[in-house]
Amino acid sequence: MDEKTPKEFFEKTLPTKFKPEKATGIDIVTQLEVSGPEGGNWFITIKNQQIQVSEGITPSASLTLKMSCRDFLDLVNKKLSAEKAFFSGKIQFKGDITIALKLRDAGFL
Repeated sequence: MDEKTPKEFFEKTLPTKFKPEKATGIDIVTQLEVSGPEGGNWFITIKNQQIQVSEGITPSASLTLKMSCRDFLDLVNKKLSAEKAFFSGKIQFKGDITIALKLRDAGFL
C-alpha cells in the first residue's frame, strides 16, 4: 500500500520498517525537511538500535535531508531510488554520505 503523506510514513510505517539488527553502532539524529502542502519537518533519532520519530526541527542533527513532498512519497513508495534522487538533485543532502547509506540499510529510506 502506498504512503499518502510524509506524516503517515513517519508515524505509522517507519517504526515498523526499521531494522534494529542493521542499526548496530549507529548513533545519529537526522533532520528531514519535506516541502509542499503535505510536507513538514521531522527528526529521527537512532541510538542503541532503537528509533524515535519526532515532529519539528532539532539543532542537533548531524544529517539533514531536504526534498519535496512528491519526491519524498515517490522515494518511500519505491517509485524513485535513493541513488537516483540524490544524483538528480531531488534530495538536498548535508552530512556524511556513509551514514546515509547505513540508514538506508536499516530501513530508514
